[in-house]
Amino acid sequence: MTQRIETDAAERLGTFQQAGAAEGQALVFSQPLSFWGGIDAETGGITDHSHPGLGQNVAGRILVMPSGRGSSSSSSVLAEAIRSGTAPAGILLERPDPILAVGAIVAEFLYGISMPLVVCDIAGLVSGERLAIGIRGDGRAIVRKI
Repeated sequence: MTQRIETDAAERLGTFQQAGAAEGQALVFSQPLSFWGGIDAETGGITDHSHPGLGQNVAGRILVMPSGRGSSSSSSVLAEAIRSGTAPAGILLERPDPILAVGAIVAEFLYGISMPLVVCDIAGLVSGERLAIGIRGDGRAIVRKI
């Protein structure tokens, strides 16, 4: 069941690339992350040695970054991580990412598991704070600190 919530001035609105609701601790990066070669789909661990998040884990977190990075194979890695339960609970991006969107859409279609992917203003979000992604009455994404 999808949770519908209304907005107030302290919350930010966004556009869904894949609709859904999620809650989790934010994991915020200023650099994009590729799921292909950058994430271990079996564990959710970041394996990209050139990324500042090396060694951290995305599983169950709200991943926040400017965009995805790289290979079209990232969609299959994301879909597999969603199936395995090692994916982020949700992803917030500054810019749309069709590759990550395909992964999230395919996972919902094949496995019936929804992971929201939202394009919104990510300025001021900090790793460690708890975030909730929901659906506003008009169908837009709403992100709030909880």
